[in-house]
Amino acid sequence: MAILVIMPKQGQSVETCIITKWFKCKGDRVAAGDILFSYETDKAAFEMESPGNGILLETFFDEGAEVPVLTNVAVIGQPSEEIKPFYPANAPAAESASPAKPDKGMGHKVIEMPAAGSFSGSRIRISPRAKALAAEKGIDFKTLQGSGPGGRIIISDIEKAASGEARAVKQELSDDSEFTDQPLSNVRKLVAKAMHTSLQNSAQLTHHMSADVRRLLEARRKIKEGLSAGTEKQDITLNDMICWCVVKALKKFPEANSHFLGESIRTFKKVHLGIAVDTSRGLMVPAVRNAGDMDLVQLSGELKTAADSCRKGNINPGLIQSTAASFTVSNLGSYGVEMFTPVINLPQTAILGVCTIINRPADIGNNTFGFVPYIGLSLTYDHRAIDGGPATLFLKEIKEQIEKFEY
Repeated sequence: MAILVIMPKQGQSVETCIITKWFKCKGDRVAAGDILFSYETDKAAFEMESPGNGILLETFFDEGAEVPVLTNVAVIGQPSEEIKPFYPANAPAAESASPAKPDKGMGHKVIEMPAAGSFSGSRIRISPRAKALAAEKGIDFKTLQGSGPGGRIIISDIEKAASGEARAVKQELSDDSEFTDQPLSNVRKLVAKAMHTSLQNSAQLTHHMSADVRRLLEARRKIKEGLSAGTEKQDITLNDMICWCVVKALKKFPEANSHFLGESIRTFKKVHLGIAVDTSRGLMVPAVRNAGDMDLVQLSGELKTAADSCRKGNINPGLIQSTAASFTVSNLGSYGVEMFTPVINLPQTAILGVCTIINRPADIGNNTFGFVPYIGLSLTYDHRAIDGGPATLFLKEIKEQIEKFEY
């Protein structure tokens, strides 16, 4: 029996998704869980897994197509199975020779405009986002051939046209290619907009402090030995331990566990911890809800699950909204960063940047000096919501939780 592959609805406000890349081709044998294609919404990027086993009998849309949600994208089955009944009304292969008409009832708005210089009744079909981008880049879309369903002009058509014009200009300037222009992905656009908005619309200030991590490193050593011996089941990382310390500090300083809403400050009774995750599609910040109700092992497992879901592209869209977390941790220590200024994920009021570990000379007792491993901590906070004194005390509490850590 044929298995339909349907474009998921990722969130209540999402009406269409853009197919960015196909990983399987028509005729390929696929198994349940195989990645079929990647796609983007206006909020994030995802990957679609095969819902079953069989042959990929047909794909109804090409890369770059803007597809209404809940539309048939492909069909999986056996070579002898009939697939015509599964063609969506707006798929290219299902279009008749008659002039294309806008889709009805699919939640996908199409703009129709008369084609300049064409015969009476001919229409140009273009998505609203593509039309807006064409206006922004000064592209005459009436001259373009659309690659979307039914010849519809989509975002990628405008981007290719803009890129082609840029290449032509570069060729006039020089015979040598000195640079390349790469259109921004949806995720990159979202990150850029969020970071710019954050810096533009808040009063951000960063305090830096270091914490002695000898206890954390000793705990990490014991955990690794326990994993090798089979006495430990969960691989708890240094980042997990630091997040655990942050959660405990937030319970003592709830003013940092809050959102600044302009005319009010929303202070949360529960800690919903956001964790910055670097993925191949860009930065994502999933929230671990009710992190304060978990023990260290549970928190470690939830952090790993959230990060893995982001990298696989199947994270719940609701968990990557900036409002889903009450506080965020961003760890660049593994990259060797000694100090940085993290940007707040508004409307959150603060974010902790975790830096690399550096050995520094310190008094180790009895007037004896030695080298002690210290980890850098960078707290950025919104001065509209938190004053410098409480922010410093909160950062100091994180430091003390790290230095007195017990496992």
